Amino acid sequence: MSTMHRLQLPLEEQTVRSLALGDMVTLDGDIVITIGLPTHQRIMECIESGAPPPIDLTHAAFFHLSNFSRDTADGAFEALYLGTTTSTRFNAQMPAIIRAFGLRAVGGKGGLDLHCAQAMKEAGCVYLSFLGGASTLQSRSIKEVVAVGWKDLICQFRLVKLRVEGLGPATVAIDAHGNSLYENLRREADSRLPRIVDELNQQRSTRLPK
Repeated sequence: MSTMHRLQLPLEEQTVRSLALGDMVTLDGDIVITIGLPTHQRIMECIESGAPPPIDLTHAAFFHLSNFSRDTADGAFEALYLGTTTSTRFNAQMPAIIRAFGLRAVGGKGGLDLHCAQAMKEAGCVYLSFLGGASTLQSRSIKEVVAVGWKDLICQFRLVKLRVEGLGPATVAIDAHGNSLYENLRREADSRLPRIVDELNQQRSTRLPK
């Protein structure tokens, strides 16, 4: 049976490793978000050059959440919404990013591959699966924009630090021990495939003219 956790960010490694596959969480504190592939590529360039990114990602909660932040009269930013995007688009970059910054949580929808899961196991990091199409629910958690980096990019691609309260619920879909709900589902589907094909062939043969 899954357990519901209300977690305060930043997360300690011990807390992350205690989370079980299928647990549900809500989050309070600061998260860093982007949905930009160019943004991930810039982070990779920072790793390679040793230059720090504009927002510190050390032990961060780094999520593939879309956001539009508009300028306010006092020169700050107002975040108008949060929305989930597919993490698998970033499979190539995420292992290096997870290891370089010791990320404690990553997330979005659709999961990450086994190379990412291995990096998460090494770093002490979980993947949190957020509901797709739940922007209204997720946006209610926004308290304020803390920082915005790479402002030359469109809003959704910028590196943004948000303060949230009660963000979620999200599911621990890859835990910090290398276990993945996505991999479990794939294996289950693969194991069922021969039987499904046999049943379809049998149905087909009974319908063929004698």
